[in-house]
Amino acid sequence: MSSQNIYILGIESSCDDTAASVIHNGRILSNVVASQKIHKEYGGVVPELASRAHQQNIVPVVHQAIEKAGITKSQLHAIAFTQGPGLMGSLLVGTSFAKSLAYGLNIPLIDVNHMQGHILAHFIDEDGFEKPLFPFLAMTVSGGHTQIVKVDNYFDMTVIGETIDDAVGEAFDKSGKILGLGYPAGPEIDRRAALGNPKAFQFTKPKVDGLNFSFSGFKTAVLYFVQREVKANPNFIAENLNDICASIQYTIIGILIDKLKLATKETGISHIAIGGGVSANSGIRQALKDGEQKFGWTTYIPKFEFTTDNAAMIAIVGYLKYLEGDFAEQGIVASARLKI
Repeated sequence: MSSQNIYILGIESSCDDTAASVIHNGRILSNVVASQKIHKEYGGVVPELASRAHQQNIVPVVHQAIEKAGITKSQLHAIAFTQGPGLMGSLLVGTSFAKSLAYGLNIPLIDVNHMQGHILAHFIDEDGFEKPLFPFLAMTVSGGHTQIVKVDNYFDMTVIGETIDDAVGEAFDKSGKILGLGYPAGPEIDRRAALGNPKAFQFTKPKVDGLNFSFSGFKTAVLYFVQREVKANPNFIAENLNDICASIQYTIIGILIDKLKLATKETGISHIAIGGGVSANSGIRQALKDGEQKFGWTTYIPKFEFTTDNAAMIAIVGYLKYLEGDFAEQGIVASARLKI
């Protein structure tokens, strides 16, 4: 199939961001995201509120994406949307809208796995960013996922390691909550970590066999540590906040890098790409860059706007699937627990 002048609209609504993007032959023309601020008050995403906000945002966001791209709806070749995984109520809004729009325009509908989107975001044509060479290892790190995926081709992916309980983003957020930081706490821990001593306090790394992860024990360790220290000194958090954040971040990054080292050893693959919201963390980015010197890795770190939930990553998967002629039926449904 010719790849000339193909316009794909991508729609992402898996959690609390309503996003739409138009891609033209692999290049982004627009990438619009409407974030929902209301969840900060609750210290986490409230599914019911998220789906309502998606209903309010989806029409203006899609309209803006098409307008910013400088095209009309009639120029679109297909509509790509996030089928899952994610919050069911949120996914339903994007899925229903995408199906209706594709039906109304009489163009193909393309289902996209959100986690594949994070991985294939690396294939967006972006000046100054190299695309990974196959095969490569992808580490997807977010509020809901922590996985190591062996990627042999665009649509030939195997999960070789994943969390057996909590995701890394949750470890950041829960640790931040213990310290009295707002939601989401990850960016604030990252900011403060840069000002602190990463070896001020020691947290033991969970022992998990193989390439799997566990973060629930780590969160408990942080809780007990803080409770113990605050009992001895009520001002402990205020006096040591930067050092605590630096030590938490240092330990979490150590857990991720240790598993990547094991994965490269077991697979013999030294090309490593990262994706997902937590890949915006400056410490993780630096640790990956350091891995190039220390372990001979070739690392691929996405542009910031493609780390958090966005529709450009959904659109690029849509484009790659369009070239394969891989379309969805109108009867397709959202799936909250969709696997790679």
